[in-house]
Amino acid sequence: MTSESLVNELPNPRRERLARLGRRALWRLLGGVLVLWAVATLTFFALRLMPGDPVLAILGGPSGNPTAETIAEATREYGLDKPLAVQYALYLGRLVQGDLGVSYSQHLPVTRVLAEQSWPTLELTLTSLVLAWILVLALTVLTAGGRRWVSSLASLAETLSAALPHFWLGILLLAVFAFGLRLFPPAGSDGWRTLVLPSVALAIPLAGFIAQVTRESLELTLDQPFVLTARTRGLSDTAVRFKHALRHAVLPGISLSGWAIGALISGAVVIEVIFSRKGLGRQLYQAVQAQDLPLTIGISLVVAAGYVLANILVDLLYLWVDPRQQEHAA
Repeated sequence: MTSESLVNELPNPRRERLARLGRRALWRLLGGVLVLWAVATLTFFALRLMPGDPVLAILGGPSGNPTAETIAEATREYGLDKPLAVQYALYLGRLVQGDLGVSYSQHLPVTRVLAEQSWPTLELTLTSLVLAWILVLALTVLTAGGRRWVSSLASLAETLSAALPHFWLGILLLAVFAFGLRLFPPAGSDGWRTLVLPSVALAIPLAGFIAQVTRESLELTLDQPFVLTARTRGLSDTAVRFKHALRHAVLPGISLSGWAIGALISGAVVIEVIFSRKGLGRQLYQAVQAQDLPLTIGISLVVAAGYVLANILVDLLYLWVDPRQQEHAA
């Protein structure tokens, strides 16, 4: 056997690393499919158990005064006269084919409503997440491991921020910066200025929560031997924090970012209503009120899919930042 063939048979660390990441992503995708099925099932039966008649919701509510013949025709048209188990099986069959149905309240294909309303929510969620991480890094990296009173004051600010309810903070920001100082518009979804107050309302509580975990991790990392070694080489405190300690300290925060996506989307339901923004959160609130089964399940599936995808990406990012974890994940 030649030396060249021996080299070719040697394991490629980069290739093995990518293969482990691929297997990890595949298993997480399979788990995500089960999550989507569970979301669709729970939403279907929960809405069916809600008080009220979905046929009346389809026909415009009780104020529409539909006749008995109209109600019977709508019941047959939407398959609501069939047994619940049959309705469930038919709906799952349509979901597998990618058919989300037609919205009862808007009389539009659910896919069209989702296409129109997804971007405002995605824009709000990503902006809030980025802003939250900027606040986390500014608060923790600059204050952790420094003077005790500065660290204690920053830790108190993090605790208070994490305890703030989204709706209360949103109303406060509206009262001060929209109606009081008139710096930002109180409602709407057009332009970056309409995005500032909703993003801040979502980002501050999330930043407080992530910062608490990141601060503890950073303070432990700053006491590690490799950090002390970096200091002895003459590196400045700022360089040590950003180049050496930060990579290890942000790992717990990165693992929480997948959960943070779900928290931001759930918070967006309230924030989009308060600021009268377009988006899936506001549409979900209105769909549940109207007993709009197809639209409610469609939005729930999109939100769940986004949450699953975010967790997969965060999981892979965590393994990429800390390759040592891949040995346990393989």
